[in-house]
Amino acid sequence: MVRIGFNFLIFENFRTQEFSGKISGIYGSGGIKLNKPDLRYCAVFLIALLIIVPFMVAADVDQNSYQNITVNDTKMMLQNVFVSGENVFLLDVRTPAEYDYSHIEGAKLIPLRNVPLRDPVNLSDNQLLPNRMKDLPEDKNTKIVVYCLSGRRGADASQIIADAGYKEVYNMQDGIGAWVNASYPVVVDPNSWVSNYPNITTM
Repeated sequence: MVRIGFNFLIFENFRTQEFSGKISGIYGSGGIKLNKPDLRYCAVFLIALLIIVPFMVAADVDQNSYQNITVNDTKMMLQNVFVSGENVFLLDVRTPAEYDYSHIEGAKLIPLRNVPLRDPVNLSDNQLLPNRMKDLPEDKNTKIVVYCLSGRRGADASQIIADAGYKEVYNMQDGIGAWVNASYPVVVDPNSWVSNYPNITTM
Protein backbone atom coordinates (compact mmCIF):
# COMPACT_ATOMS: atom_id res chain seq x y z
CA MET A 1 0.00 0.00 0.00
CA VAL A 2 1.29 3.41 -0.92
CA ARG A 3 0.82 6.09 1.67
CA ILE A 4 0.86 9.60 0.34
CA GLY A 5 0.79 12.74 2.45
CA PHE A 6 -0.10 16.18 1.05
CA ASN A 7 0.22 19.67 2.44
CA PHE A 8 -2.73 21.63 1.19
CA LEU A 9 -2.05 25.31 0.59
CA ILE A 10 -4.72 27.83 1.35
CA PHE A 11 -4.20 30.75 -0.96
CA GLU A 12 -4.76 34.21 0.41
CA ASN A 13 -6.66 35.30 -2.67
CA PHE A 14 -9.49 32.95 -1.67
CA ARG A 15 -12.43 35.18 -0.75
CA THR A 16 -12.76 33.51 2.60
CA GLN A 17 -13.68 33.95 6.19
CA GLU A 18 -12.39 31.93 9.13
CA PHE A 19 -13.99 28.55 9.70
CA SER A 20 -13.21 26.49 12.81
CA GLY A 21 -10.05 28.52 13.32
CA LYS A 22 -8.16 26.67 10.54
CA ILE A 23 -9.88 26.57 7.17
CA SER A 24 -11.57 29.55 5.60
CA GLY A 25 -14.37 29.75 3.09
CA ILE A 26 -17.56 31.42 2.13
CA TYR A 27 -20.28 28.89 2.69
CA GLY A 28 -23.64 29.18 1.09
CA SER A 29 -26.05 26.76 -0.41
CA GLY A 30 -23.39 25.93 -3.01
CA GLY A 31 -20.52 25.27 -0.56
CA ILE A 32 -17.13 27.00 -0.94
CA LYS A 33 -17.08 29.68 -3.61
CA LEU A 34 -13.86 30.04 -5.58
CA ASN A 35 -12.88 32.74 -8.02
CA LYS A 36 -11.19 31.94 -11.35
CA PRO A 37 -7.58 32.12 -10.07
CA ASP A 38 -8.56 29.71 -7.30
CA LEU A 39 -10.01 27.26 -9.82
CA ARG A 40 -6.78 27.39 -11.82
CA TYR A 41 -4.79 26.47 -8.71
CA CYS A 42 -7.11 23.52 -8.10
CA ALA A 43 -6.81 22.38 -11.71
CA VAL A 44 -3.01 22.50 -11.57
CA PHE A 45 -3.05 20.57 -8.28
CA LEU A 46 -5.29 17.82 -9.68
CA ILE A 47 -3.22 17.48 -12.83
CA ALA A 48 -0.08 17.16 -10.72
CA LEU A 49 -1.74 14.35 -8.75
CA LEU A 50 -2.66 12.49 -11.92
CA ILE A 51 0.94 12.68 -13.11
CA ILE A 52 2.79 11.96 -9.86
CA VAL A 53 0.68 9.27 -8.15
CA PRO A 54 1.05 6.59 -10.90
CA PHE A 55 4.83 6.93 -10.72
CA MET A 56 4.78 6.58 -6.94
CA VAL A 57 2.62 3.46 -7.17
CA ALA A 58 4.86 1.98 -9.86
CA ALA A 59 7.95 2.66 -7.77
CA ASP A 60 6.37 0.83 -4.85
CA VAL A 61 5.38 -2.17 -6.95
CA ASP A 62 8.76 -2.40 -8.66
CA GLN A 63 10.72 -2.61 -5.43
CA ASN A 64 12.94 -5.67 -5.58
CA SER A 65 11.47 -8.29 -3.31
CA TYR A 66 10.61 -11.96 -3.00
CA GLN A 67 7.77 -13.90 -1.41
CA ASN A 68 7.94 -16.54 1.29
CA ILE A 69 5.83 -19.60 0.54
CA THR A 70 5.11 -22.80 2.45
CA VAL A 71 6.14 -26.28 1.38
CA ASN A 72 2.50 -26.92 0.49
CA ASP A 73 2.50 -23.88 -1.81
CA THR A 74 5.73 -25.14 -3.37
CA LYS A 75 4.28 -28.61 -3.92
CA MET A 76 1.23 -27.15 -5.67
CA MET A 77 3.40 -24.87 -7.81
CA LEU A 78 5.56 -27.79 -8.94
CA GLN A 79 2.51 -29.90 -9.69
CA ASN A 80 1.21 -27.15 -11.96
CA VAL A 81 4.32 -27.63 -14.09
CA PHE A 82 2.92 -30.99 -15.20
CA VAL A 83 -0.71 -29.86 -15.35
CA SER A 84 -0.40 -26.53 -17.14
CA GLY A 85 3.13 -26.61 -18.49
CA GLU A 86 4.00 -23.54 -16.42
CA ASN A 87 7.72 -22.88 -16.29
CA VAL A 88 9.15 -23.02 -12.75
CA PHE A 89 12.87 -22.95 -11.99
CA LEU A 90 13.58 -24.87 -8.78
CA LEU A 91 16.84 -23.79 -7.16
CA ASP A 92 18.73 -25.53 -4.36
CA VAL A 93 21.24 -23.15 -2.74
CA ARG A 94 22.79 -25.58 -0.28
CA THR A 95 26.22 -27.17 -0.56
CA PRO A 96 27.05 -30.06 -2.95
CA ALA A 97 27.25 -32.53 -0.04
CA GLU A 98 23.79 -31.51 1.17
CA TYR A 99 22.41 -31.77 -2.34
CA ASP A 100 23.88 -35.26 -2.80
CA TYR A 101 22.44 -36.28 0.54
CA SER A 102 18.90 -35.38 -0.53
CA HIS A 103 17.21 -32.89 -2.81
CA ILE A 104 13.88 -32.20 -4.43
CA GLU A 105 13.58 -33.82 -7.84
CA GLY A 106 14.33 -31.43 -10.67
CA ALA A 107 16.19 -28.89 -8.52
CA LYS A 108 19.30 -27.20 -9.89
CA LEU A 109 22.18 -26.80 -7.46
CA ILE A 110 23.83 -23.39 -7.22
CA PRO A 111 25.33 -23.02 -3.72
CA LEU A 112 24.88 -19.67 -2.03
CA ARG A 113 27.96 -19.94 0.17
CA ASN A 114 30.30 -22.41 1.81
CA VAL A 115 29.06 -24.06 5.00
CA PRO A 116 31.93 -26.09 6.52
CA LEU A 117 29.58 -27.65 9.07
CA ARG A 118 27.62 -29.25 6.23
CA ASP A 119 30.32 -29.70 3.60
CA PRO A 120 34.11 -29.77 4.12
CA VAL A 121 34.76 -28.87 0.48
CA ASN A 122 35.52 -25.17 0.09
CA LEU A 123 34.10 -23.88 -3.19
CA SER A 124 35.66 -20.94 -4.99
CA ASP A 125 33.75 -17.68 -5.31
CA ASN A 126 33.13 -18.43 -8.98
CA GLN A 127 31.15 -21.51 -7.98
CA LEU A 128 28.76 -19.61 -5.71
CA LEU A 129 25.47 -17.95 -6.58
CA PRO A 130 26.57 -14.27 -6.58
CA ASN A 131 28.96 -15.10 -9.44
CA ARG A 132 26.70 -17.58 -11.22
CA MET A 133 23.68 -15.45 -12.01
CA LYS A 134 24.16 -16.35 -15.69
CA ASP A 135 23.04 -19.88 -14.78
CA LEU A 136 19.57 -18.60 -13.93
CA PRO A 137 16.87 -18.38 -16.63
CA GLU A 138 17.34 -15.54 -19.09
CA ASP A 139 13.66 -14.64 -18.87
CA LYS A 140 13.32 -12.57 -15.72
CA ASN A 141 9.59 -13.26 -15.57
CA THR A 142 10.30 -16.94 -14.90
CA LYS A 143 9.05 -18.21 -11.54
CA ILE A 144 12.04 -19.13 -9.40
CA VAL A 145 11.49 -21.21 -6.25
CA VAL A 146 14.48 -21.23 -3.90
CA TYR A 147 15.10 -23.60 -1.02
CA CYS A 148 17.85 -24.54 1.40
CA LEU A 149 17.88 -26.59 4.59
CA SER A 150 15.88 -24.36 6.91
CA GLY A 151 14.98 -21.24 4.91
CA ARG A 152 17.68 -18.79 5.94
CA ARG A 153 20.07 -19.26 3.05
CA GLY A 154 17.04 -19.44 0.80
CA ALA A 155 15.92 -16.01 1.95
CA ASP A 156 19.36 -14.50 1.33
CA ALA A 157 19.56 -16.09 -2.11
CA SER A 158 16.03 -14.99 -2.99
CA GLN A 159 16.91 -11.38 -2.25
CA ILE A 160 20.02 -11.57 -4.42
CA ILE A 161 17.94 -12.95 -7.28
CA ALA A 162 15.20 -10.36 -6.84
CA ASP A 163 17.82 -7.60 -6.79
CA ALA A 164 19.02 -8.91 -10.15
CA GLY A 165 15.63 -8.02 -11.61
CA TYR A 166 13.71 -11.28 -11.43
CA LYS A 167 10.02 -10.56 -10.89
CA GLU A 168 8.69 -13.80 -9.39
CA VAL A 169 11.03 -15.14 -6.73
CA TYR A 170 9.78 -17.44 -3.99
CA ASN A 171 11.61 -18.68 -0.90
CA MET A 172 10.37 -21.98 0.49
CA GLN A 173 10.02 -21.34 4.21
CA ASP A 174 11.69 -23.78 6.60
CA GLY A 175 13.53 -25.42 3.73
CA ILE A 176 13.83 -29.05 2.76
CA GLY A 177 13.50 -30.08 6.40
CA ALA A 178 9.86 -28.95 6.34
CA TRP A 179 9.42 -30.56 2.91
CA VAL A 180 10.54 -33.95 4.29
CA ASN A 181 8.45 -33.54 7.44
CA ALA A 182 5.42 -32.99 5.20
CA SER A 183 6.16 -36.42 3.67
CA TYR A 184 6.94 -35.00 0.25
CA PRO A 185 9.41 -37.00 -1.85
CA VAL A 186 13.11 -36.32 -2.24
CA VAL A 187 15.93 -37.86 -4.23
CA VAL A 188 18.32 -39.39 -1.70
CA ASP A 189 21.58 -41.19 -1.27
CA PRO A 190 20.19 -44.17 0.72
CA ASN A 191 23.35 -44.91 2.67
CA SER A 192 23.89 -41.31 3.70
CA TRP A 193 20.22 -40.82 4.53
CA VAL A 194 19.95 -43.83 6.81
CA SER A 195 23.11 -42.97 8.70
CA ASN A 196 22.32 -39.27 9.20
CA TYR A 197 18.56 -38.62 9.31
CA PRO A 198 17.13 -37.10 11.47
CA ASN A 199 20.41 -35.78 12.92
CA ILE A 200 20.36 -32.64 10.77
CA THR A 201 21.58 -29.32 12.12
CA THR A 202 19.85 -26.26 10.73
CA MET A 203 21.86 -23.68 8.81
